[in-house]
Amino acid sequence: DEWNMVEGEAGKSCASCHEDVSESMKGVRATTPKVNKDGALWSVEDYVNDCRTTRMQAEALDWNGDRMKNLTALISMQSRGMPMDVAIDGAAQPFWEQGKEMYYTRYGQLELACSNCHEDHYGDWIRADHLSQGQTNGFPVYRLKDAGLVSQHNRFRGCIRDTRAETFPIGSDEFRALELYVASRGNGLPVEGVSVRH
Repeated sequence: DEWNMVEGEAGKSCASCHEDVSESMKGVRATTPKVNKDGALWSVEDYVNDCRTTRMQAEALDWNGDRMKNLTALISMQSRGMPMDVAIDGAAQPFWEQGKEMYYTRYGQLELACSNCHEDHYGDWIRADHLSQGQTNGFPVYRLKDAGLVSQHNRFRGCIRDTRAETFPIGSDEFRALELYVASRGNGLPVEGVSVRH
């Protein structure tokens, strides 16, 4: 499995440093994204790749690849039932403000903001499903439509694409900020990941 797989020049696995995933990763998903020691906003994927490149001396994983999604799913499951509790003040505040602005900004030829669907029309039908409130406490999700795990940033990209706009790249600073803002809207909700969506 990914957690115990030894890779890289240092001859280490995730478990070499973090040992039992059920102990070391408990609460991680509930508090990310968060500002790291250098003042950058990081998602779980950033922490995974930092460990891989600096501690394991291995290649970074593709943010949206199956191996990364498997690891983020494993990490998320260790916080199941814990309340979402991302920081939005102090060093996190400018990122939170950026994410909030994005949430209410209209994009694309359809001129839709996240809020137009996930606030103004949640519960209404869209195609063959109901619009959600856009909470992220269930990510990564197993999406039936895709028959596989879907990351938050991939879902963001899909939403913006559906407004017929040029989307931001997965793993971009813009999507990290949006991730923080949307996560904060769910502060207090239990972590569900991995959840299932249509």
